[in-house]
Amino acid sequence: MSRSPARPLLAALTTALLTAVPAGPAVADHPAEPTPGPVPAGRSASASTFVRAAPGCASPLAPVRPVSAPPWPQQRYAPERLTPLATGAGVTVAVIDSGVDRRHPQLAGRVLDGTDLLDPGGDGSRDCAGHGTGVASIIAAAPRDGVAFRGLAPGTRILPVRVSEQQVVEGRESGRTVSAEDFARAVRWAVDHDADVLNLSVVLYADDPAVRAAIGYAVDRDVVVVAAAGNLHDAGDPRPYPAAYDGVLGVGAIGADGARAQFSQTGPYVDLVAPGSDVLMAAPGQGHHRAEGTSYAAPFVAATAALLRQYRPELTAAQVTQRIVATADPAPGAGRGGGYGAGVLNPYRAVTETGGGAPERARQVAALADDRADPGLVAQRARRATAQDRALLVAGVSGAVVALAALLALVVPGGARRRWKPADPA
Repeated sequence: MSRSPARPLLAALTTALLTAVPAGPAVADHPAEPTPGPVPAGRSASASTFVRAAPGCASPLAPVRPVSAPPWPQQRYAPERLTPLATGAGVTVAVIDSGVDRRHPQLAGRVLDGTDLLDPGGDGSRDCAGHGTGVASIIAAAPRDGVAFRGLAPGTRILPVRVSEQQVVEGRESGRTVSAEDFARAVRWAVDHDADVLNLSVVLYADDPAVRAAIGYAVDRDVVVVAAAGNLHDAGDPRPYPAAYDGVLGVGAIGADGARAQFSQTGPYVDLVAPGSDVLMAAPGQGHHRAEGTSYAAPFVAATAALLRQYRPELTAAQVTQRIVATADPAPGAGRGGGYGAGVLNPYRAVTETGGGAPERARQVAALADDRADPGLVAQRARRATAQDRALLVAGVSGAVVALAALLALVVPGGARRRWKPADPA
């Protein structure tokens, strides 16, 4: 499903295709109208048992298929291999989305009290679209007997921030979403409430100063920011935000065959790719369903960041981002604008490998002038500068010693041939 390129995508804040309803012909063949505000960047595919509506929602979500086998991303990533090393315990991932339903058995005890920018007074646990619950489950769903599905970082705490309840109904977007200004406020709220990682499975197709400043606020405070790259490849790859901002890990989608999903956008804002087609996830209340979209690729990367933040707590957010990109598996067209970025996410390599060079898109975000530099960040930069000066001094002394040794190696043998002798100490 895509929008016509003739629509004013770059002039408005629009969706990159939603989830929560089956992607039948009515959805796939009719473009949705542009809608202001950030909305989820996912598309539904299919599913299994009936899903109960979240409390206070107008209508129940669509029926879904039973889960009969481990989903392909789990077969690819084998999270049980990571469990002895890290589970994301002690790490908080903010899911700024449609809410996260904590009633789902696999999310019980993993969802903190968050906030609701759609309905003041809420704690972020209402999810009328199913999008945020699915995203959160890819990160943190607990293993359960008899259930094939589990999250990549099941020890992670989820901080829900509700900003949208949009769904696609008969090919058109339906439901509320917050303004860009409130989305920026959601980002700052999550940072101020101790989020270590932000998962932004939402897309805005306009560069908003408030959102840009909020992302800079997060990056400057050592928060890993992960965002979906958008699903409008067929509509000309309009520039997606926040994925296109400096300091953000932009994530595209691949299918089970490792190839880029047809809808997944391409551009310099794609840092790497992760599973985003036919992805199994939890649905509000109970049960599971399948969906597609870069929305569902992003949480695999956010979960990997959570694993790293537990396993290597000394790493800064920038270093975590660098390691995730540097340990990506090779992909066809990677690094050549083919929509794969540095390659395909590999959580096990990211956690276990000790090397890793600089990412292809190493960037910094500067907050607006009224955002003061974080004292901890200033101190950290000072420590790095001091360490660099020491390293240069050591290198200089070492070079002098090597040069002296080389000189002696040439002079002393020559002196011996000329019967030189050291001065008599007496």
